[in-house]
Amino acid sequence: MARTGRPKAQLVLSVEERAALEGRVRRRSTPQSWAARCQIILACADGMSNRDVGALVGMTGQSVGRWRARFNEHRIAGLGDLPRSGGPRSVSDEQVAAVVKRTLESARRNATRWSARAMAKAVGLSQSTVSRIWRAFGLQPHRSQTFKLVDGPVFRG
Repeated sequence: MARTGRPKAQLVLSVEERAALEGRVRRRSTPQSWAARCQIILACADGMSNRDVGALVGMTGQSVGRWRARFNEHRIAGLGDLPRSGGPRSVSDEQVAAVVKRTLESARRNATRWSARAMAKAVGLSQSTVSRIWRAFGLQPHRSQTFKLVDGPVFRG
């Protein structure tokens, strides 16, 4: 007796899509999540059921059905991760630019360089936020980039 249930979306791949998916599965640099999604689509295109494909890749049939539907709707671009929810950014682009500009273009009063605490106090952000901005832009103002030759009577040979 034939199985009844919700019909699954038929999946047909073009030659270019199949080559791109197979290439991503074989490539070592492909993230595991992408490789699994590509395997799902390739197996579905070969006519396997969602349950069988799920057993093959270690997912539920429902997850396979979701990836099948997303691929049918958006093709290969639909296999990527969607933006995730989260809190809104608390630091604006203008604040980041101000920290970077101030770090690179000005010196702290009565000091040779900026510390994260001093910069945070000057711009009104937290010390950890300033540290994250500096790390993101590769800034290390606490490291001296130059040296000074001392020319005094004690140092002369």
